[in-house]
Amino acid sequence: MAVYFFHGEEDFNIEKEIEKLKKNLDKNFLEMSFKTYDNPKFADLIAILRSQPMMFGKMLIIINCLDYFSKTFEDKELKEISEALENNNDNLDIVFVAILPRGEGKKLDSRKKLFKTLAKYNAKEFQTIPTYKVAELEDWIKKQGKSKGIKFEPDALTAIISQIGNNLRQIDAELEKLKLFIYPKDTVTAGMVKEMCISNEDLFAFSDFLMENQKDQALLEYRKLLEKRYPLEILSTLQTMLRRWITLKAKAQECSSFELAKLTGMHEYVVKLNLQKLKKTSLKDLVKLKQNLTEAEFRIKSGQAFDIENEIENAFFQ
Repeated sequence: MAVYFFHGEEDFNIEKEIEKLKKNLDKNFLEMSFKTYDNPKFADLIAILRSQPMMFGKMLIIINCLDYFSKTFEDKELKEISEALENNNDNLDIVFVAILPRGEGKKLDSRKKLFKTLAKYNAKEFQTIPTYKVAELEDWIKKQGKSKGIKFEPDALTAIISQIGNNLRQIDAELEKLKLFIYPKDTVTAGMVKEMCISNEDLFAFSDFLMENQKDQALLEYRKLLEKRYPLEILSTLQTMLRRWITLKAKAQECSSFELAKLTGMHEYVVKLNLQKLKKTSLKDLVKLKQNLTEAEFRIKSGQAFDIENEIENAFFQ
């Protein structure tokens, strides 16, 4: 058996690590050998840790445990958790996962006894790669591209970071699109990135019209975005940008542009550019828009919305 403790903001890299572990499972029995639990109660947690894999070989259990760090376990409970981890089945792998809100600069409290207990095992923190760490981001993109069989001209890497930022999940999705776009060739150029990938500027054009109550123009920009991306992808990207914009508006008076860059994971130049464009937008309007989009996303994912495009449009223009 092996116990792992993955924590941090970069959920995409955490998912990739879990996917690697899943490859050790028998594909014919995945429904029984791969289980995910969200912050189970203590009694259920102990039962899970003591699970006994059956005839299908190895078993992998994921325990999303972020809520555990906002509570306090009793010493006797922590002792029981430790004993269960030390004595679990040889064919059982357990991964504790604590994904933190992206862009808020939060970390788990390493002083907590639970953190110290889990840190004894295969603990790894997955931090976002700040946009100002260009070389590190470029290396990640090149490795991800290599796994997909694509290469990049130098200017293409710069264009990807400039247009998309440091959202690894979004970058990966755009690389998939670029792979199809360049086939049967294998090299991506900056022009291809500009043509195929949605950019912060595309969303700013849309949001500028939206916040200035120019609804007709905003609707036209939204329809342009739909030519490049599925509605839920646009919503997800805009939610990420809204979190950053809200941070910028809320902290602009008390933080320097460098400090804001660290808080948001954006390049300092991009921070200054965004602050300039957000001058006409109130913090209240940004928060209201984010709430509307969150409600729309819930309705879509819960099956309550029959027309996804209209659901998102309604959220924009409420």
